[in-house]
Amino acid sequence: MTGTEVAPTQKGFLGFVEKTGNKLPDPVFLFFYLIGILILISVVCAMLGVSAVHPTQLNEDGTSVVVTAASLLSPDNIQRLWVQMPATFTHFHPLGYVLVVMMGAGVAERSGLFSSGMRAAVRGAPKALLTPVVALIAMLSNHASDAGYVVLIPLAGILFAAAGRHPIAGIAAAFAGVSGGFSANITPGQLDALLFGITQTAVDNSGLVDGLHVNIAGNWFFITVLMVIYLPLIWFVTDKIVEPRLGKWTPSEAQAKDFGDEDKPLDAGQKKGLAYAGLASLAVVGLWLFMTFGPGTPLINEAACAPGTIEAGDCSIHATLAPLYQSLVAGFFLMFLFAGWAYGAAAGTIKNHRDLVAMMAEAMKDMGYYLVLAFAAAHFVAMFGWSNLGFITAVHGANAIEASGLPLPVVLGLMVLFTGFLNLFVGSASAKWALMAPVLVPMLMLLGISPEGATAAYRVGDGATNIITPLMVYFPLILIFAQRWVKGFGLGSLTALMLPYSVWLLLSGVILTVAWFYLGIDLGPGASVRFELPDAVAIP
Repeated sequence: MTGTEVAPTQKGFLGFVEKTGNKLPDPVFLFFYLIGILILISVVCAMLGVSAVHPTQLNEDGTSVVVTAASLLSPDNIQRLWVQMPATFTHFHPLGYVLVVMMGAGVAERSGLFSSGMRAAVRGAPKALLTPVVALIAMLSNHASDAGYVVLIPLAGILFAAAGRHPIAGIAAAFAGVSGGFSANITPGQLDALLFGITQTAVDNSGLVDGLHVNIAGNWFFITVLMVIYLPLIWFVTDKIVEPRLGKWTPSEAQAKDFGDEDKPLDAGQKKGLAYAGLASLAVVGLWLFMTFGPGTPLINEAACAPGTIEAGDCSIHATLAPLYQSLVAGFFLMFLFAGWAYGAAAGTIKNHRDLVAMMAEAMKDMGYYLVLAFAAAHFVAMFGWSNLGFITAVHGANAIEASGLPLPVVLGLMVLFTGFLNLFVGSASAKWALMAPVLVPMLMLLGISPEGATAAYRVGDGATNIITPLMVYFPLILIFAQRWVKGFGLGSLTALMLPYSVWLLLSGVILTVAWFYLGIDLGPGASVRFELPDAVAIP
């Protein structure tokens, strides 16, 4: 089979996934269809008087507040839909988070920083450590948006071939790291901005608490440990399971002569650019440390622990550092921006400020589809909140789980598995979380699991099955990369190749998620895995 031929249709379960997934509409229209279904359900539930008791609010007379389902066809909700449409879209939390981070990341990507950084890291790896280095750089490359797929995966095949190893094993290791380890990293990035924006919207619409803010670093510790666990797993699966099954690889004459020019060494300008980018990154980190600990401490909320202040009741290290946590979106924007600018100036890819602005603009052009998706998702999430169905479902769902007697860590583990299954059919991380968060976030809050805990469980399941579903947008591209080395390598071959990775990543992710809750370790700065509802208060 060549890269231009169509992969054969699968049979069995994989065939069911492929066939069913291909019948699903584009995620944008999926949200519009769901809005239509939501409207009908809201009308029926309002007519039936479906309701739930609010756990944190009391009426003035001390009786419990009862929240009832609201019809989305009521005059108030129809007015709200049309009048607030611009605000519903622009106030969608993920929108601002993602656009800000992407402006900086766009410069880092288009200047060549990400590509050169990955090439430099992987090319210099000792042959004995080639697999773990490829896997590590693959997971780190998730900060580089699409660059990990487009640059690192074909490069890994070339490097394995040059080392006398099977190139398909290199492609598999890189694919497992980039896509299977989608959430594993050493720092928060674009994915964190995207997911926590949706989580914040779910918290705001839950009606359970006021003024609760999640931050982009809410899973920092968790994703770092996830990377530490995933790295040896990918190494083991590649070297002990996948590559032995592939057998010895003997290149053809054409392949032996031409591994492509993707493995060529960095030139002097690119090396200089990487050094300058490192200095620029350190400068941004130094600036943030200065604003945290220097004179005036603009990123420290000193009033949180000041005697007699209105915030004194929340005196804690997390409350004191709240401005720092909330500034991290801007911090990552500046780090990507200045690192990319410094690299481009040294490497010659950015000649003046106009080139810089053009790269930022190009990054925004690439976000066109996301803006359309965000418009649809924002209205679905907002209307779900207006109908009160999210809150009612969360309360009754939490009650059902409590009645079942399932331990909360098991509930989180089941959430990981459910997300992994859903990911076989709906590949978009943001689309799935926008669908799930309005119910799961408040439901888990009622059960004592924090919004950050719900987000962590979701992202484990979302990543582990990326590499075995034909509906993942880069799956056909990876197939073409593989067919460059082995003609006739089909869709079933790629899925079977990646299945051991998926199983091990999913299993280890479930164990980590369950253990993390049992141990009660913070998921990130200021982000506990546990959550306590405030005491019930009377409302006017």
